[in-house]
Amino acid sequence: MKITNYLKEKSIQITLIIFALITIEIFLQAYPTSKFLKIYIPTIILSTYLITTIIEYTNKNKYYKKIYQTLNQLEEKYLITEIINEADFEEGRILKEILEQINKSMHENVNKYKYIQEDYKEYIEIWIHEIKTPLATSKMIIENNKNETTKSINEEINKIENYIEQALYYARSNTVSKDYYIKQTNIKDIVNETIKKNKTTLIEQKISINIHDIEKDVKTDSKWITFILNQIIQNSIKYKKQQQPQIEIYTKQRKENITLYIKDNGIGIKKNELARVFEKGFTGTNGRTTNKKSTGIGLYLCKKLCKKLGIAIKLDSIENKGTEIQLIFPNSSYIQMQ
Repeated sequence: MKITNYLKEKSIQITLIIFALITIEIFLQAYPTSKFLKIYIPTIILSTYLITTIIEYTNKNKYYKKIYQTLNQLEEKYLITEIINEADFEEGRILKEILEQINKSMHENVNKYKYIQEDYKEYIEIWIHEIKTPLATSKMIIENNKNETTKSINEEINKIENYIEQALYYARSNTVSKDYYIKQTNIKDIVNETIKKNKTTLIEQKISINIHDIEKDVKTDSKWITFILNQIIQNSIKYKKQQQPQIEIYTKQRKENITLYIKDNGIGIKKNELARVFEKGFTGTNGRTTNKKSTGIGLYLCKKLCKKLGIAIKLDSIENKGTEIQLIFPNSSYIQMQ
């Protein structure tokens, strides 16, 4: 609160005080009054006004300065109304009441949209579970009528199932804390489940799998990690090399963590695009120039879910040589929820 701005606000009062002092002085001059009174009366009036103005400015400046300092220290600025003290002047009390009303209104609106979001999320989850039934039925029909046409249809259904799974986990990604269940899990079980899900595609694409040293236990949610690993494997399949494609999966035990490595010898990623691979919607050159129709959601979801579960994810790639992804599980059972 600048003193110059404060005095500008008081300009009308100051003008009126000066006018009053001049008027009083004129009246005092018109009557036989001692010189002392002619000086004392205007001086005491002016001094009283100045002292009350200085005290008022000091109190207001101290109050508003404290609010600014508190506000700058807060990450969630809207909490300011719950922290600031009651002012000892009327303007401050009015301001606090206004802020409290605004805060109340904001919470009501947030809760309203939160309810709408939850309702939409619930609808998406119900729809996803419902759509799985006709897809499963279609796969059964294909199984009983195998030919080149149904084989192609089955490949497209597998893609649909993957996109549906992405949609489900995307809808749940902001509420991992409600859906996750941390327990001792063997990495081998997670890897085997993921390979099983992609077995048909891996065989058809003639991709060799080299799995070793994965008998390690970690504390995590097997359902969420299986999804993350499946997205990584799907990318390795999507961006494979034409000749002798392969995927290697293994772990390394360290003092602080256990790292799961997923390496492929695919087409890789350009160096200048590596920093953006986890961005939402980023498809890169491969996603645009190949016929893969990338959505840019898979790796974004992997990063988001890993962060929620307290797992680090790293990616390194060399164009035309392959890609390596690391999932780093801390040995501590501590899970940092975001």
